[in-house]
Amino acid sequence: MARVGLTTERLTRAGAELADEVGFDQVTVSALARRFDVKVASLYSHVKNSQDLKTRIALLALEELADLAADALAGRAGKDALVAFANVYRDYAREHPGRYTAARLRLDPETAAASAAVRHSQMTRAILRGYDLAEPDQTHAVRLLGSVFHGYVSLELAGGFSHSAPDSQESWSRALEALDALLRHWPAP
Repeated sequence: MARVGLTTERLTRAGAELADEVGFDQVTVSALARRFDVKVASLYSHVKNSQDLKTRIALLALEELADLAADALAGRAGKDALVAFANVYRDYAREHPGRYTAARLRLDPETAAASAAVRHSQMTRAILRGYDLAEPDQTHAVRLLGSVFHGYVSLELAGGFSHSAPDSQESWSRALEALDALLRHWPAP
């Protein structure tokens, strides 16, 4: 088998593409070796094992999402920022379902702290500053937004909204309007 210019970055990107094609759970070092038509052993100088590969894909996905979200948020505040941020997650999940799943991989604390996940949290909190929420309400709101975004996207990707009216886009828009209203009128403890 011929060498194909393998690098850790190239394997990670190919693993991310594979995740989008067959699902994140199906990504293994063996599957990646087949993709490059090389022996599995030749990949172990670049990735430790399938878990290492999956972690690298997760980190790539978090970085891609953070970059897209930062671009979408530039110059926006309040409801505009909230909608732009939410749409980045939804659009990314639709375009890259495997990577989106990867972005939710549970990382060890050190890896998470050094990842783009920190940027996601900072951007979410920046959006919430426009709603004037203090702690601990801000943390509650971060968790609420994550739950709504990820829950809706997961249900939509699984086909949960494909058999009934109204269209899921209309429900998505209404959900974001409801979140904006809730954040503007956050209930007192």
